[in-house]
Parts: sequence; C-alpha cells; structure tokens
Amino acid sequence: GSCFTRARLGGAPGPLSWPAAPLEGPQDTTLLFESRFESGNLQKAIKVGPYEYVLMLRPDLYTAKHTQWFYFRVQNMRQEPLYRFTIANMAKPKSLYGQGLRPLLYSQQDAQSCGIGWRRVGTDIRYCCGSAGEPPLFRLSWTVRFPHDGDTCFFAAGYPYTYSELQRYLRRLAADPARSRFCTVQALCRSLAGNRVYLLTITGPGGTAGKRVVVASARVHPGESGGSWAMRGFLDFLLSAHADAQLLRCLFVFKVVPMLNPDGVVVGNSRCSLAGQDPNRAYGMALPGSFPGVWHLRAMVQRVLAEQEVVLYCDFHGHSRKNNVFMYGCDAGGDGTGTRLRQRVFPLMLSKNAPDKFSFSSCKFQVQKSKERTGRVSMWRLGVSHSYTLEVAFSGSTLGGRKSHFSVQDLESLGRLLCDTLLDFCDPAPAKLQQCLVEADALLQRQVGREPGSGGSWSDVSLSELES
Repeated sequence: GSCFTRARLGGAPGPLSWPAAPLEGPQDTTLLFESRFESGNLQKAIKVGPYEYVLMLRPDLYTAKHTQWFYFRVQNMRQEPLYRFTIANMAKPKSLYGQGLRPLLYSQQDAQSCGIGWRRVGTDIRYCCGSAGEPPLFRLSWTVRFPHDGDTCFFAAGYPYTYSELQRYLRRLAADPARSRFCTVQALCRSLAGNRVYLLTITGPGGTAGKRVVVASARVHPGESGGSWAMRGFLDFLLSAHADAQLLRCLFVFKVVPMLNPDGVVVGNSRCSLAGQDPNRAYGMALPGSFPGVWHLRAMVQRVLAEQEVVLYCDFHGHSRKNNVFMYGCDAGGDGTGTRLRQRVFPLMLSKNAPDKFSFSSCKFQVQKSKERTGRVSMWRLGVSHSYTLEVAFSGSTLGGRKSHFSVQDLESLGRLLCDTLLDFCDPAPAKLQQCLVEADALLQRQVGREPGSGGSWSDVSLSELES
C-alpha cells in the first residue's frame, strides 16, 4: 500500500511527459535524461558540447538546499565517445569525491547479458568550488565511456535502496514460514504522504518477558542508502538459522525500523522529509504531525523503557566526508571513569571484529549542542546508556591494507559484524569486555598525555581534550 511512489511532486502515477529535447533523427547523439522514478534526482541537463553535459540536482522538496544525492537514467548513448558530466550545484564544501570516490553506473544490457550490476566508473573526477554565492555551490565532474551503443544506463551517488525494495523484502519475509515465526511486521505509523513506516519485532521462543531490548533504525536521511544495505545485512543475519542468530533471538527482543523517512527516499531527497526539514534534528519535539516516524520511534522506546532495559540503540547512517565505518556515541563530560570507558567499549569491540572496515580512531563521543535533537542523543537522554550512530562512508575503507570502495556485500557484512559485537558485549564471561575496558583506558590515558598504568582518573578531563 504505497501512497507515494514517484520522484515528483505529489507522486502522480500517470504517464511521464516526453523529454524536453526530442531527438531529431537516428543520427542525433543527444543524450536523453530521466529521473521521474522512485528515488530519482536530477532537475536539469544542459548540453554544452557534443558529448558534454552540465547537470543540476533538485534540492530536497520544500527547501532550497541539500543537493547531494543523485540517481538518473541516460539513453541514446554511443559506445566510443568520452562523455563528460558536471553536476554544478553540489552543496557540501568537502566530499569524498576529492579522495577517490567514484560515481556508480548500472547498464541494463550488462545486467541482462552478463549479470553485472552497479559498478564504480569515472576518470578525471574533480570536486571543486563552482560558485561563490550564498550559500556557495560546488561542482562534481567526471568522464566516462558507456559500455554499449543504445543502452539504458543509470548513474547514482550510492547503491540505491528504495522504499519498494524494502516492501518486497518484507513480503518475502512474511511468505517465509521459517523466518516469519520469530518476526512480526507492523506499521509504527504513517508518513506525511501516507506511506507505512514499518516496525519489525524479532525475538525467539518464550516471548518478550524478561528479555533486554535492542533498538535499530535506518534511513532517517534518505540520501544515505548505504545505511539500508547495512540494515539489510543486520536483518538477514538476525533472521537466519545461524547458531549465533538463534542465541541473539533467545537473549533479546529486537525492535527495528528499517526506513524512518520513506517519503524522502521515494522523492530522492538527500536529507529531509516532506516537512522540508531534517527529521534527525526533530527528536524530542512534540510534533507528531510533522515528523511522525521519529516521534513514534521515540514514543515506542519510552514505552519499552518503562518495562524493560534497552541495552543498545543504533541508528544507521552514511557519511560523505570521511572514509571507513565509525560511530558517534554520547559522553556528557561529567560522567565517572567507568561510564566514560563503557561508552567507548562497544565501538572498540566492533573495530576488532571489523579491522578492515571500522575505525575506532574516527569515533566521536561529544554531545554537541547542534546534535541535541538527534536520535542518538535523544535515546541516550531517555535512559539508553549505549546509544550510537553508525556512520558508513559513501566510499570505502583505508584500513588493513585496503583502499577500495565498499561493495554491497561489504555493507551487508556490517550488520552481521554488529550482531557479533553485541554477543561479545553482553557475554556472561566478561574476558573480552574486560580486555577492551583496559585498552580503552590506556588509549584515553595516552590521549591526555599520561603513561598507561600510571594511575589517576581522567573522568574530569574535558571532551575537547579527549577528542582533539
């Protein structure tokens, strides 16, 4: 029951209008562009040379900013020429495109004949300031050769994961007699456009009584599609027959909201919902009519906390300026040494389970004033002592000898690694936990210029010192 399934205002289901520049004949080499499909984003394409185009992205609906996510179709290409594309209105002053990130290309011919899906392409990639206005705009440009004449191809900023893809996943889950036994799917609420925001409750035999709870969410920012692939890996593992998955279901109740902002995903926004504002700055605001997904998620966690312990909250995101995978946590600065250590232990354990992907040195724990209304900080203030944002780079890893883009398989593996770390973190035999507590203490002692083991507390050390 989708009410809103097109990347155009109103989600109108009718036929598309013809392209703005119809071809003059079979010899016309003008490319044909289209983005009026689910999660699509391209506002305008201007031909400035025989094989060169300047592109403009559509800002998030009801805003004049947040141009980052792109996803569009190209037709009528030739195989031989070297094409150049320039997106002239990117919003962020810094981007991983300046550090080796490449756009994604999907060829329908290659997919049908060779089974090749999305792949990284592009040469001579540049990211630079393009306009000194207010706010300034930035230009992303790349060159590419298409694999076939007359193909249908798509470009995207990240591996697309649409609302319809989530719905197909949930239908397959409901039709699977094995997995549906321990997973209940219900509507947490309806979005502004009437789309369901789904809540999955996953647990094993014996129901929920006496079990601790883990809460996970994703896609509050629609342009961070890597978060959905990590969430998919998380769900795939939790719902599998693996012995560790069975143990997790016996120990915990999982409350999962896999797509908090379906409207933003559908229309191809980068950051906002149809309220025209960032919903990850709206937790704690009494505005269920404007931000239904985050409001109902927070209310659900409040209800759970009245009866059970929430051992972990994790919100899956993507990051456009830093490589690797890392976490943001919550350290108020006045907590005792033990509390400040335990804030850092879960990310440290995850870095040991994913040494080629997860960077503990990139993690931050300061609660900045600008982040007070984020999901992570809001849940922590409610009483979830271990509340994190999982940040997945748009690009890839620079760890363990790697210097490569993340594949879909890499992103999905993060979900399984998060589950492994949860078992380590909650293991009744605390050897790994104690080892990581000692290591975290040593790391922080070095951070403030002390020799590990020299004694003394750093519980009164400022966060700016710890994270400088």
